[in-house]
Amino acid sequence: MAKVAFLGLGVMGAPMAGHLVKAGHSVTVYNRTFAKAEAWVATHGGRAAKTPREAAGGQDFVMACVGNDADLAGVCRGDDGAFAGMGKGAIFVDHTTVSSGITRALSGEAADLGLGFVDAPVSGGQAGAENGVLSIMCGGTEADYAAAEPVMLAYGRIVKRLGPSGAGQIAKMMNQICIAGLVQGLSEALRFGEKAGMDGKAVVEVISGGAAGSWQMNNRHATMLDGKFDYGFAVDWMRKDLGICLQTADEIGAPLPMTALVDQFYKDVQQMGGGRWDTSSLIERLRRLS
Repeated sequence: MAKVAFLGLGVMGAPMAGHLVKAGHSVTVYNRTFAKAEAWVATHGGRAAKTPREAAGGQDFVMACVGNDADLAGVCRGDDGAFAGMGKGAIFVDHTTVSSGITRALSGEAADLGLGFVDAPVSGGQAGAENGVLSIMCGGTEADYAAAEPVMLAYGRIVKRLGPSGAGQIAKMMNQICIAGLVQGLSEALRFGEKAGMDGKAVVEVISGGAAGSWQMNNRHATMLDGKFDYGFAVDWMRKDLGICLQTADEIGAPLPMTALVDQFYKDVQQMGGGRWDTSSLIERLRRLS
């Protein structure tokens, strides 16, 4: 079993770190609010550290699941950052969804210090983290990935290396692009059915087994029809992710017209006060339009 630090105990990080304990790893946790780390330790065991550097000291692996590019740079760099505490040969595994640019920069800095680095954003939402069935998309060297894979399997249903540093983040962008289109299409179909007087749940029972079926349809149609939007990934975070997608698309010359449009629809949801609603709330925007 490995010695592991986990940085960031939000709705994703806290259960992921808990699965590491269940798998028998020795776990030290850090959270920006130290009381949250102490509460986690009271529930799961392990040790709480007051800085990323303290958490990283003597560990085989340092996992992170924080908010954005700036948060990730903050826990990695500086006198109190994880890189300053990690010993040569230790591997940093980043589960945050960030830009491929910051990923490649940090990977290079880690290499200069004799550290490994794997970008490993996740998909599956809070439920996937709690149940230990996340999909984990990875970038990095083959050696770093091979070392980190068994640890990630504590909370991953599928874990796969997709290429060099940054490849995991590009894959996550592809994932979010797909989700944006699927949720908008499902929202339009369900609202169309409502306006036409159809029983949406009955219709989905029929069409979900055909070519229109998707995870979003199977898992979100009922809550969307019931107007309940507290079941997953928040709109605020989706807009952050889609912003990364659109910025990267500009850099590489890849048109994303649908993604840009749905991003603006999510902006409308934010302006309706739904920033913390889950991404299926696009249907509510349509309801308020008609």
